[in-house]
Amino acid sequence: MHELGLCSSIVDAIERRAGERSVARVRVRVGRLHHVHPDAFDQSFAVAAMGTVAEDAAAELVLLPVRARCGACEATWESDTIPLVCPTCASVELELVGGDELVLESIEYRGRKA
Repeated sequence: MHELGLCSSIVDAIERRAGERSVARVRVRVGRLHHVHPDAFDQSFAVAAMGTVAEDAAAELVLLPVRARCGACEATWESDTIPLVCPTCASVELELVGGDELVLESIEYRGRKA
C-alpha cells in the first residue's frame, strides 16, 4: 500500500508549514499516474497523521487526469489511464504531459478557543 508512504510525506510537509498550529483540513491534488485509491488514501492519511498537528484533520483528495500530447498530429487530451495510441491519428508517438502531480494545495487551521 504505497498510499501510506505518500501520506507520510504529505504529513511531513504539513508539519513543516503548520508549526504548532492544529490543522482542520487539507486539500491534496494527485495525478492518476500515482495510482492512488481514495479509500486507501483516507485510511493512510489518518494513520500518518496520528500524533501530529494533522491528527483528525479532513483530507480532501483531488485526482487529476493523465494528460497526453501526440508528437505526430499534436493533439492533446486527458484520460484516466495511460494512453496507448493517439485517439485522433492512432500514432504511438505520445508524450505524457500531466498526471504525475503531487501538490499540497491548501491547509486550513483550527480556530483557537478563547
